[in-house]
Amino acid sequence: MAEKRSLPHFVLIHGAGHGAWCWYKIRCLLETSGYKVTCLDLKGSGIDLCDPNTILTFHEYNKPLLDFLSNLPENHKVILVGHSAGGLSLTDAIHRFGKKIQMAIYISANMLKYGFCTPQDDEDGEPHPSEYGEINVFEYGMGIDQPPTSVIIKEEFQCEILYQMSPKEDLTLASSLLRPAPCRAFRSAQFVGGEDADSVPRVYIKTLHDRVLKLSQQEAMIRRWQPSLVFALESDHCPVFSTPSQLFSCLINAVASIKF
Repeated sequence: MAEKRSLPHFVLIHGAGHGAWCWYKIRCLLETSGYKVTCLDLKGSGIDLCDPNTILTFHEYNKPLLDFLSNLPENHKVILVGHSAGGLSLTDAIHRFGKKIQMAIYISANMLKYGFCTPQDDEDGEPHPSEYGEINVFEYGMGIDQPPTSVIIKEEFQCEILYQMSPKEDLTLASSLLRPAPCRAFRSAQFVGGEDADSVPRVYIKTLHDRVLKLSQQEAMIRRWQPSLVFALESDHCPVFSTPSQLFSCLINAVASIKF
């Protein structure tokens, strides 16, 4: 009798200002289907107590994921899933721990092979919702004469820009739990090309009604660093809330494409 293969282990990485809490719908769907799931809070996010204004490098921000991968048992591989700015965390991990990653799945995410290294990277991966006016609140932890250290979208714009297709209950949850994101850390996200960077299968899930990372930006990143598969969702920026069942299906279909 052939040995039964265990189901993959998903590791879910949130976007800027969010935390492990934002995956609650997807985690339930995956675990109910028998998958092992780990949701991580990155530094200064979720229930992590660190002040985001003190996090000045991307390496420090992403350390919880890097530590997790470093401590994985030998020969244990995971499926990394990153939403929004969580895509930067995935790419950093690919460069450092490619042999421990079975697949990387980017959901309306920054998918920049070397991070923010060139003006083209900025154009493709940096959100520019300026059409809505001044939507951000910045904090200047290093002094008002220095670049801002953290940022959060004003509460009155969160529904319009982040969650315009999401249920009211999720908007209420998010408005209670969102935290300022360490913007100085994100701007330092630049990655050295590891030998395994292109050996990890990548999947991109586009969000067709995204007001944060516009569809044209998502498609530009896909063209520049082509993934193995591309899916599309009739979703706002946060399909974890607005289209969880459809997102779950994309994740399962992506995993089904892996050649074991």
